[in-house]
Amino acid sequence: MTTQAETKPAPETSESSAALTAWLASLVHNRHYGSLADLRRPRVRKEPHFRAIWYSPTEEQREVYEQVAFLFAVYHQGRSKPAYGYGSLGEAARRIGSGAGRGPDDPGAARLVDRIVSSRRIPWRHLQHSVARLRACDQPPPSWARLADDLSRWHDRKARVSYEWAVAFHMPPSRSTSARSTSTTAAADTNQKGATT
Repeated sequence: MTTQAETKPAPETSESSAALTAWLASLVHNRHYGSLADLRRPRVRKEPHFRAIWYSPTEEQREVYEQVAFLFAVYHQGRSKPAYGYGSLGEAARRIGSGAGRGPDDPGAARLVDRIVSSRRIPWRHLQHSVARLRACDQPPPSWARLADDLSRWHDRKARVSYEWAVAFHMPPSRSTSARSTSTTAAADTNQKGATT
């Protein structure tokens, strides 16, 4: 079952990034697999690359929009339903891993996030790796619209995008979730003890 957060872009995103995401999702929904394949070939620019750039509100954001379209196409290779994603890249990276551990408990995910947040330039290669890892783990991607907005503000010191991603990645589970799981575990232990005594 998909949640509403997985099917719609976050409301706090800009109009231009939401429009980019809607267009990219339409490529998957309408089975325009050739356009998605073109977006996965960044060295050979074709019409889909220019379409992605058209959504950028400024010249400075053109590369960001084109690269987000590339990351979207990487994630959606072979998929028949569009995933709008949810949360920041830091939140999404918490979903990377396996049954042995996810997010900060997965050494590979932790190293990947460390590389991303310590980069002065936008770390496109590491972002591609994180999207590929989410795809391989069959986990939802970050919000594509939010990713475009965050990367557009990467060099804005006041925005502190990399810091916010690191905080989101390393944030411990909420206390309410911990309290619920503790009470559920305690109830299960009581039931087991009651059944054996």
